Amino acid sequence: MNLKQFSANFAPNYVTLIRLTFCIRFIVKKIRVITLFLLLDFFLLTGCVAQSTETEIPLPPKREFRAVWIATVDNIDWPSSKTMPPSEQRSEFSTLLDFHKRVGMNAVFVQVRAAGDAFYAKSSEPWSEWLTGKQGRRPEPFWDPLDFMIKEAHQRGLEFHAWLNLNRLVHKSSTSVSTDNLSYTHPEWIINYDGYKLFDFGIPEVRDFITQVTVNVAKNYDVDGIHFDDYFYPYVVPGQVVQDDATFRKYGKEFASKADWRRNNINLLVKQIHDALQEVNPRLKFGISPCGVWRNKGTDPEGSKTYGALASYDDLFADSRKWIKEGWVDYIAPQVYFSSGFNRVPYKNLVDWWTDNSFGRHLYVGMGAYRVGYKERDTNWANPKEIPNQVRYFRGNETDGAIFFSSRSLKNNSLGFVDSLRQDLFRYPALVPTMPWKDNIPPLSPKSLKATLLLNNALELFWEKPDPASDGDGATYYVIYRFEPDEKASAYDPRRIIGMCHEGEKFVDKTVQPGKRYVYYITSVDRLHNESRPIGPLRVEVQEQKLVRF
Repeated sequence: MNLKQFSANFAPNYVTLIRLTFCIRFIVKKIRVITLFLLLDFFLLTGCVAQSTETEIPLPPKREFRAVWIATVDNIDWPSSKTMPPSEQRSEFSTLLDFHKRVGMNAVFVQVRAAGDAFYAKSSEPWSEWLTGKQGRRPEPFWDPLDFMIKEAHQRGLEFHAWLNLNRLVHKSSTSVSTDNLSYTHPEWIINYDGYKLFDFGIPEVRDFITQVTVNVAKNYDVDGIHFDDYFYPYVVPGQVVQDDATFRKYGKEFASKADWRRNNINLLVKQIHDALQEVNPRLKFGISPCGVWRNKGTDPEGSKTYGALASYDDLFADSRKWIKEGWVDYIAPQVYFSSGFNRVPYKNLVDWWTDNSFGRHLYVGMGAYRVGYKERDTNWANPKEIPNQVRYFRGNETDGAIFFSSRSLKNNSLGFVDSLRQDLFRYPALVPTMPWKDNIPPLSPKSLKATLLLNNALELFWEKPDPASDGDGATYYVIYRFEPDEKASAYDPRRIIGMCHEGEKFVDKTVQPGKRYVYYITSVDRLHNESRPIGPLRVEVQEQKLVRF
């Protein structure tokens, strides 16, 4: 394939692309055939050129979101101790990122607001006790964890999403509460429930404050996204009552029921935050990870084929389907923490339902990695193939990837399921899926690709930055492809990606062998992961102590 043909793989006609995408989505939703999903990935990249029948082996995905939640509340994932010195916390976090990068992840979701607190310096809320040992105590020596974590993630090519809990002011496990905590400064905003102090979402000033907290992070930190978990109104605890009667009397007169009013409060909050983030940075990603079940089919004919499950709409007053249907979120990451063999809430049923209800936004499946290998009534989690099979299933559907809960569970590697990810399912790199409603303009190609042979017989590629594209974007990182001389160059096979360069304009290929010939192409990728046409081919033969073009 010559440069013109290979380049065409990275420059699809977007009108044709959109029409084609929706046509194939219809087919995929109806018959769920893995081959068709692979054709979708191929068509998006090659502009509808017929696929070669040279191989029957399905290709790994070129684009797939692969992320992990890193929980800070109660020191679940990081830092492992709230009395750990800052230098050790930094080292521990960097090591954690290295681990997840090796597993094959391309994004992390780090909890930076756990309970009316902050893991970052530019905040009106007090420092977290799970960072410094006491809520309100600043780190000594001083540092800004969020700044550090973002830089470390980006250096490794990992997207960084700031995960904020939006309902808690005091956690039931808290051992210290600062006098600067809002439960002291604004007690009228508070609901006491099951040992927690929670926001009363019916109060407009509360929604304004949560929006301000969110926008503050977006303005002051170079995050790729803002993320909320599933905590809105609290999960029901027997004998406990949410005491918001007075707020309902004041603000809910136009609603027939308190349930409708509560759902409206959350809808107002989600839309308000979406609009505020759009104004601050329209390219910033915003998403939520709700409870896995929106509504059961027995309650609502539009609900999922699940039976008697806790539902976000009915039990948490969170109309998660509406948020994505209205375009208030860029992605939805439902917590599908159920096994494939669980009769009441089967994993596959939920994935199918969310696939049919993603409304053109990204769907990331929330994976219950924490359940693998634990003794519980659902014995399916004792099967080491459960998570790998779940990955295969969501790939066969129209999803955009997955987020795993949580980091500690991946580190523990129960039943060796992480080995299956690292060695098989996530063996090859994947680019983060694009969001064309935010940015559909690819960057320009790198310039002046050259190569030289280093003293240790490694081959160094180097090039120049591209000029800015029409939207002003340059290259955030580069993708390096390598082919055999007689091999047909392909833009959609991640097995030919030998590396991604996230700093500078050079890459060292340490796997070349004397006497062999190689063909290289390099592309630019912008912040929203649009990929340029390539520069190349660069054809070189590695000889003893020198490099020869052919």
